[in-house]
Amino acid sequence: MKRMRKLRRHVPVALALTLASLSSSCSVFEGLFIKGPRKILRGGKLATGKQTLLTATRDQLSERISSLYAPINSFQATVNMTPSTGSVYKGQINEIVDVRAIILFRKPSDIRIQAQTPVVRTPALDMVSNATDFRMFINSKNLFIEGSNSAPTNSKNKYENLRPAAFLSSMLIQPTDFGSEIPVLMDLTDEDNALYMLMFMRKMADGDLRVGRTVWFDRLDLSIVRQMVYDVEGSETSDTHYAKWTPYNGVLFPSHIDIQRPKDEYGIVLDVEAMQMNKALTDAQFVLTQPEGSTLQEIGAPPKQAPK
Repeated sequence: MKRMRKLRRHVPVALALTLASLSSSCSVFEGLFIKGPRKILRGGKLATGKQTLLTATRDQLSERISSLYAPINSFQATVNMTPSTGSVYKGQINEIVDVRAIILFRKPSDIRIQAQTPVVRTPALDMVSNATDFRMFINSKNLFIEGSNSAPTNSKNKYENLRPAAFLSSMLIQPTDFGSEIPVLMDLTDEDNALYMLMFMRKMADGDLRVGRTVWFDRLDLSIVRQMVYDVEGSETSDTHYAKWTPYNGVLFPSHIDIQRPKDEYGIVLDVEAMQMNKALTDAQFVLTQPEGSTLQEIGAPPKQAPK
């Protein structure tokens, strides 16, 4: 019994020696293994102490979308366009460079896109759309296509699946529709990114909630850098990246827009060369008639050859 008591009296001393040894070992390890602060990237550049991440609430970010959309009533933009076919899901993307285009827009949903071929700048494509229908003329095929904006995109020629409304939904980020959308804020800040994401939940007819779209904000300046849109089944229909936000006549607009539509297997990159913001546009500028002698293709019906 006396021996046991003697051992216990030495326990605090042994514990103190053990802790001192561990502390000394940690100091050695620090010298051996700690290399310095880990690299953190912000906007593709090494983060510095001078960079301050901005904070915002869900409602403030929702209001920011509205403040960017509201001042735009119309515009005429000259853009360099880089169309592509294929997708990351197919493992191959083919691009056509140096396509010039004029894009006309007028609220709420009128849009016209007139594209020219590379180098020679002859007309290549003309398409127009309103809230419900679209019309398109492909010069190289002498083909005139018309149909509903919701018509299926199942042509083997992916460029025949272009829809003006698809451009519009990507170029202009719509404000929150509080009647059908519920915005949810997520902070995606980590070592490589400093982002906020608004996830817009869509109210389904059966009462279920599904993700309708997501809008991403850079926390360095709260600029919008990305929008992803999903169909009712939850499949991604478009993924658009935005950069180089520029004031045009006092209205901010992204001068670089990268639109990818994986289900339709095509993409379009737009680089704005000139922009006339809130220019007055007429009804006639959004009228596209079928050229004489062209073939009419109504979506869902066989082509109709024009009478000779």
